[in-house]
Amino acid sequence: MRQVGAGRMKQALVDDTEDVCLDFGNEEELAFRKAKIRHPLATFFHLFFRVSAIVTYVCCDWFSKSFVGCFVTVLLLLSFDFWSVKNVTGRLLVGLRWWNQIDEDGKSHWVFEARKVSSQHVTATEAEARIFWLGLIICPVIWILFFFSALFSLKLKWLALVIAGISLQAANLYGYILCKMGGESDISKVAASFLSQTVFQTADSSSEAEMA
Repeated sequence: MRQVGAGRMKQALVDDTEDVCLDFGNEEELAFRKAKIRHPLATFFHLFFRVSAIVTYVCCDWFSKSFVGCFVTVLLLLSFDFWSVKNVTGRLLVGLRWWNQIDEDGKSHWVFEARKVSSQHVTATEAEARIFWLGLIICPVIWILFFFSALFSLKLKWLALVIAGISLQAANLYGYILCKMGGESDISKVAASFLSQTVFQTADSSSEAEMA
């Protein structure tokens, strides 16, 4: 009887040890994603040019009376922002990129890519991704407000600059949303899926913070 009992106890211990799975990789990945900013220079320039363009547009009358000088300065800042976000910060901060290419037949094709995330290679931290998407979404909204402000105040000479700001920043926003959603071309489905995913991620982050 003692031998049978010992055998059963030994078998139970073996079963218990077989069910235990210690996955330190997931813990390391989670700690990495919650870490602070890994690309401070890219994060800085992701916000610098677009914020500078907005501040210059709002305050240009205080600094200079030259409409041409203000127009050129804001347009240059918007152009630098478009290039840096499209070619540098999107790739580094969230692992996304998009571009246009011409095939052998002369047809234009838009390419949207997202870097595959694995346990060995994590794309970005949560802080970097949050800064990237907030800057990408909020600034075009501000330029839309500038459009209505210039229209209703009859500052028609500024409309061309405001439309350029909306076009350049909305193009990056649209391109990166398509990258995030896998290149789906239906904008209504893309927007709905992106918003729902953002809401769920925010809710998950809040619940994790409360549990902590």
